[in-house]
Amino acid sequence: MSDESELNLDESAEDGGAAVKKSSVGLLPKLLKFIAIGLSALVFIVTVAVITFNIMNKGGKSQTVVPQTDSYAAVKKQYSMFTLIGSVNTRTRDTALWMVSVDMIIGYDLNDNATATELTGRLYELRDFVRRYFSSKTAVELQPENEAHIKNEIRELLNTTVLDKARVRIILFDKLDLYEME
Repeated sequence: MSDESELNLDESAEDGGAAVKKSSVGLLPKLLKFIAIGLSALVFIVTVAVITFNIMNKGGKSQTVVPQTDSYAAVKKQYSMFTLIGSVNTRTRDTALWMVSVDMIIGYDLNDNATATELTGRLYELRDFVRRYFSSKTAVELQPENEAHIKNEIRELLNTTVLDKARVRIILFDKLDLYEME
């Protein structure tokens, strides 16, 4: 009897055809329902994964720290050097007889011919400037720990008072000796 109920033998052929059509029509909405549930689950999983990743990654900031080595460090600028001033010897402002001997080098932008021309044209003014600058300082002001301050001060004074268009970028000392006369 169960075979008869499964096969639906009691009903006419017309009713069996309608039952087959009903089952195939009922299958499509069920299939679409399962596809929609699967897509919804997929969207939910991707959304949760992206939010979790952003929280773990602190808003997209990289947690990898790249150590900065010499190969990653910025390249220092190169300068043309003006060395024609030569050695200048003078006394300091102290009451005791302190002498200073300085050989200063002026650095300017590489291949800046206008600055090279102006520095060469003002050579004697530059020598006089160096002599006046160091004779206005005391022995305490010319100590090695003050050298960075001295270089910055000389650079600023040269750019503002001595030179017209040329710009000094760096000051170097080939020699800066301070000694007491007996």
